[in-house]
Amino acid sequence: MEPPAGTRRLYRGGAVYSPADPFATAMLVEGSTVAWVGPDEAAPAWTREGDEVVDLEGRLVTPAFVDAHVHLTETGLRRTGLDLSAVRSRTELLDAVAARARPGELLAGFGWDESRWPAGDGVPTRAELDRAAGGAPVVLSRVDGHSALVTSALAEAAGLRGLAGWDEDGRVRTAAHHAALDARWAALSPTAAQAARRAALEAAAAAGIGTVHEMSGRWLAPPGDLAALQALSRAEALPDVVGYLAERVEDPEQARAVLAGAAAGGAAVAGLGGDLVVDGALGSRTAALRADYADAPGERGSLHLDAAAVAGHLHACTRAGVQAAFHAIGDAALAVVVEALEAVAADLGVPALASAGHRVEHAVLADADVVAAFARFGTAVSTQPAFDAHWGAPGSLYESRLGPQRRRGAHPFAALAAAGVPLALGSDTPVTPFAPWAAVRAAGFPPDEERAVSVRAAFLAHTRGGHRLAGLGHPGVLRPGAPATYAVWDVADLVVQAPDRRLSGWSTDARSGTPGLPDLGPGAPEPVCRRTVVDGVVVHDDLRGAR
Repeated sequence: MEPPAGTRRLYRGGAVYSPADPFATAMLVEGSTVAWVGPDEAAPAWTREGDEVVDLEGRLVTPAFVDAHVHLTETGLRRTGLDLSAVRSRTELLDAVAARARPGELLAGFGWDESRWPAGDGVPTRAELDRAAGGAPVVLSRVDGHSALVTSALAEAAGLRGLAGWDEDGRVRTAAHHAALDARWAALSPTAAQAARRAALEAAAAAGIGTVHEMSGRWLAPPGDLAALQALSRAEALPDVVGYLAERVEDPEQARAVLAGAAAGGAAVAGLGGDLVVDGALGSRTAALRADYADAPGERGSLHLDAAAVAGHLHACTRAGVQAAFHAIGDAALAVVVEALEAVAADLGVPALASAGHRVEHAVLADADVVAAFARFGTAVSTQPAFDAHWGAPGSLYESRLGPQRRRGAHPFAALAAAGVPLALGSDTPVTPFAPWAAVRAAGFPPDEERAVSVRAAFLAHTRGGHRLAGLGHPGVLRPGAPATYAVWDVADLVVQAPDRRLSGWSTDARSGTPGLPDLGPGAPEPVCRRTVVDGVVVHDDLRGAR
């Protein structure tokens, strides 16, 4: 959408996070563009009769966040379907299914996490789920989205028996999981899908997010989903949707053909990949590890792509001039990606590889060799700090799956930043919710301090960094001439965090010349979004009802 012609809006009486003026307290927006930032005292010179003047009353204006890894339609379905994220036992899960299941109707549930259940309380068997569902077809996705529980009716309808990843107890992974998801998408009506898309984009806007990177593809969404999302975003006052399509290609002509086909269907694709999976997830024990899972001797997860397949896709995308992206979590999977990068660099040269701006999603167990390779080849990382906050503390899921030593090496935010690896932050919603300030806090205050980055570095990765990874030229900052994409926040103190905590803690001294950010230390309240604006169009507004 476009803002009404001639719209001018002046914000004053707060704080504006801008590299143009670290002390700015006012900002003028003209149409879809930032026209000026500076002090309140200079604002009258920039004001015309008829301008809308907004008194910030001490609030903070920042660039809107970019969530660099989302699954929007599935996120919206969790709001309208069976949300199992609050279930805390197998009994509660079965009770929730029994309350919602209807004979002959497919029931989709999302978000169960047995790592938060009482010790020894395993997941329900297929027979137990059948009884609770009364014979209805049911598919219940685990929180990480890489495994699910199904009833016998769903298994029969989707032909799951005999597929790789099928378990007689109703737990499905890999190919069987993909087939179960196909059945779920086939049962989704166009009306329900559109309602889910809108609900998810509205939730993003309410969280201060102006742009999302949608990770689309088969099994990840219904057919035509990316085009429908982008059309909805353009037609209504909603965040921008940058599209990634998880389709593997083997030569540059095929890559160009995929892009042309997507465009013909109405989808703009920034990259081929995203959730083009090399492995799975730690929670489902499908992430590929070099050594056994600590709580499942003999299991090391599974690889969906080998080094030759990854290299083929990278080679084709590099030659076609399009970004490639891969989902890789375990250390064995990341080693495969590095082997592929090295092979393509040897053939096409490091400059060609680096200029393509390829990216890796998650990179949870990236060790020093992987970090160095990513830096050498210009490979970016889209990371999800909320994973660390939810499952990375001592005694939590990561420690159960990996043991104490490997847990401490997960999510190496500091090592990636120090090496100069381009970073962007995201939620992987519906795995974790839209919560950008919580993600910034999680990267700034992880369970192990040696992995921390400064709050400012995390904030920039979640704003400017997301735009840079997409390679679409958006500056991601508030300065004259930049797109008017921003959010307004209720905040407490604005502080400057020292990059090295051994030297000092926090400063509120304006003489530092560094724009302040909210105090995100443990226990500090998170900012509350009151308005989100995308290219001058208000997509979320609670400013009138605020204090």
